Amino acid sequence: MVKRQAYQPILITDASRSQDDQLNSRQRRYVLMMGIRVLCIIVGAILVGANAPLLWLWLPLCGLGMVLIPWLAVLLANDRPPKEEHRLANRFHPRRQDDTPPMSLTAEERPHKVIDAEP
Repeated sequence: MVKRQAYQPILITDASRSQDDQLNSRQRRYVLMMGIRVLCIIVGAILVGANAPLLWLWLPLCGLGMVLIPWLAVLLANDRPPKEEHRLANRFHPRRQDDTPPMSLTAEERPHKVIDAEP
């Protein structure tokens, strides 16, 4: 008897995001982070011009944002989502792999046509 390979259905919820979708997401994140960097530069310039109180605290915070945000933006823009087997959620709740898909029947379980012989 030849054993036929069982059909494994593919669930759309298991599909990974498309390459274009991943790229667009990373580009949006990069632009947002660089916008925050520009905001840090503008706020720092306004604080210096206005001679704001606690300038000794605000200027280093703005400078730290101007230095760290571009570095983080490049790292996150070049980062891709983890492969399914490396995701942390799968380590705690591994997916159950069934040997047989829910819709497949063995030859013995398949309904047989019964031919009634009329007298």
